[in-house]
Amino acid sequence: MMKSLAQRFLTPVQQKEITDAVHAAESRTSGEIVPLIVSESHAYPMAAVRGGILLSLPLALLLTGPVAAAFWASPTSMWVFLFLMFPLFWFIALTIQNIPRVKRLFVLRREMAEEVPEAAHVAFFTEGLYKTKSANGVLLFISLFEHQAWVIADSGINDRIAAGEWEEAVSLVVRGVKEKNQAEAICGAIQEIGDILEKEFPIQEDDENELHDLIIR
Repeated sequence: MMKSLAQRFLTPVQQKEITDAVHAAESRTSGEIVPLIVSESHAYPMAAVRGGILLSLPLALLLTGPVAAAFWASPTSMWVFLFLMFPLFWFIALTIQNIPRVKRLFVLRREMAEEVPEAAHVAFFTEGLYKTKSANGVLLFISLFEHQAWVIADSGINDRIAAGEWEEAVSLVVRGVKEKNQAEAICGAIQEIGDILEKEFPIQEDDENELHDLIIR
């Protein structure tokens, strides 16, 4: 079975580096840090539709004349055009949907801006980050298709740390992924999050690891 984009993103060695970084950060704070890496935040089906229409329409128009001539039909035959248009549309749309780099060309920026934070918030709850005894879970959400990262903290942390404090950690991840230095960048972001948490939420004697150290899906 073919591995997803997220599953190919890190080698086993890099995964261990990240879990070690989480352990190191959590040894200084009672906060729970969970890096979560996903291939994409949404399927973006309209991207394939847009690309299918934009590419199949001119291609069908271009081919209508030669194909019609081969079948002794009028070069402006609507039936020949439709005969070409529909198969071309479905073939191109399916190809776009299955090639992330191509699909990204047809996804609107506002769609990604809406879907990534929504997916991050959903993951915060589905992965149980809201269940810690001190409401101190922090999700580092990394969505590869969109080249975006997002940090979400639980209520116990939000009461004392402003959301803007996480911007440097997010920038580290985005910059590192673009430079293909993802493992080091994620480790640096985890350390940055740990530094912020340590000031307000130092380690406690009865602290225990309540959440996963790395999730890839």
